[in-house]
Amino acid sequence: MIAAAMPSFVQSLDPLHTTLGSTLVALVPIVVLLILLPVLRMSAWQAVIIGAVVTIVLAATVWKTPVADAFGAYGIGAATGVWSIDWIVFWGVVIYNTLVRTGVFGDFRRWLVAQATADVRVQTILLAWSLGALLEGLVGFGYPWAVIAPILIGIGVAEIDAIRVAAIANNAPVSFGALGAPIIALSTVTGLGLDQLSASIGRIVAILALLPPWILIWLVTGKRGLRGVWPLALVGSFSYILGQYPTSQFLGPYLPDIIGAVVSFGAILLLLRFWRPRETLGFGGVPLAARGGTPDPAGAGAAADEAAAGGAAAGRREAIRGFVPFGILIVVVVAATGPWSHLSNYDFAKPAVSAVSSLAPHAATDVEWEFSPAVAGTWILVSWLVIVAVLRVRAREIADAFRTTLSQMWGALLVAPIIFGLADVFNYSGMANSMAYGFSRIGPAFLVLAPIVGWIGVALSGSNTSTNALFGGFQGSIGGLLHMPVLLLPSLNSVGAEVGKPVAPQTASVGVATSRFVRREGQVIRHNLPWTLVLLAYLLLIALFYRGVLPSAMTP
Repeated sequence: MIAAAMPSFVQSLDPLHTTLGSTLVALVPIVVLLILLPVLRMSAWQAVIIGAVVTIVLAATVWKTPVADAFGAYGIGAATGVWSIDWIVFWGVVIYNTLVRTGVFGDFRRWLVAQATADVRVQTILLAWSLGALLEGLVGFGYPWAVIAPILIGIGVAEIDAIRVAAIANNAPVSFGALGAPIIALSTVTGLGLDQLSASIGRIVAILALLPPWILIWLVTGKRGLRGVWPLALVGSFSYILGQYPTSQFLGPYLPDIIGAVVSFGAILLLLRFWRPRETLGFGGVPLAARGGTPDPAGAGAAADEAAAGGAAAGRREAIRGFVPFGILIVVVVAATGPWSHLSNYDFAKPAVSAVSSLAPHAATDVEWEFSPAVAGTWILVSWLVIVAVLRVRAREIADAFRTTLSQMWGALLVAPIIFGLADVFNYSGMANSMAYGFSRIGPAFLVLAPIVGWIGVALSGSNTSTNALFGGFQGSIGGLLHMPVLLLPSLNSVGAEVGKPVAPQTASVGVATSRFVRREGQVIRHNLPWTLVLLAYLLLIALFYRGVLPSAMTP
């Protein structure tokens, strides 16, 4: 038997012959993005182009990567970004804009408002938490803020507080947002199984999701609002987990948010048939008259009554039309991508470049891409076609949905291939290994830094997907060097990024698009910051739990 020839390119772990120096130089692409995005406020697609050029130059000159191989790795990364990320996100946003253009989403939203009491706590959990999770699962990229904040403002929540509530409610769903795009990115750069990462991240998110409903109630009504409302908070969190957790464990990363949101809707609406808050509160914890009589001085009661009255016209038919598209999406994607389906196993091309790893001498490491037509994005396209047929969408509405999607998403669609190309060059050249080796000198205490790196990464890039592409391989390498459970650090990177979303400039710029805070994202980020730190501290406790008590949950 003839052994396969080893690759000719051997990664260098310490090209500058000093661990500190090599680590600092490997950090240069990250520092460049840090300066270009939040400091110089450059558009994400422009910043990642510059970051990619810097990465390729360093790879070729310092890490001595063959130029042809570096560009090969970049091309493979770009193809991955287009087919694994853009193909999903584009059709997800097309579905959302189709529902908006046909009026189905507006009717569904009004129906939800009509089901809630005038109590701002109930409205916040039903709309910001459940509806926000549905939008995150389908679209992501800050759109839940942009949709939810105006609804909350309409029921009397102060504008900057409405944006903060929408942002904090959006925390738990982010890792599974945009139909699982962040986890697909993480699997691509780490080489870990997609279903394994979906399961490990789902276990972390299941605990994380216990806290946000309580925070949301506090944010809209203060300490007074927490009295006697524990059924709402518990049902809100546990119902989302009831849908999200088993989906993430057994069906992969595409649908946990959508199924979690649908289950949450049903559970909260069922709860309201048997339980209502003893005291009806408006924004700020101001009591409202039980039958809509005397509004509070700020007008929250009047706004809430008006919103409910406006939604009264949306009845059962509108509710069914609202749920049907998501049911179609769930059925098609589950049937085509579940563990029983092998459709995605058929690939027609598999380009790759190989190198000898600097962390595992004599072992090959590959950057590769499989062109499989039957990926999740294709089935989301199929779902859209079925939705168009069932809803009898007119040609003009389809054209409007496409125009809107391209107008909204062209920048994000450019970012995915560029950032994945950057990430693959970063990994293939050995830069990620050099950085990981340097950070591993910190020792086991790096466990605390892992989610913080994700938190910082999303503040840089504005995207959980991009953060996982940038830091996922690095986190995986450190975990290997420190002999930690293999799924732990990459999963913490992703969940750390979701916790940091409310302070991500790129996300905030989309999220404030429907408010008076356009181009005042800094004020919104400062307002959001303290609660993201609370959630980050909670995530650190979860990390310690899985490392010290249940490490087997983070092992394939």
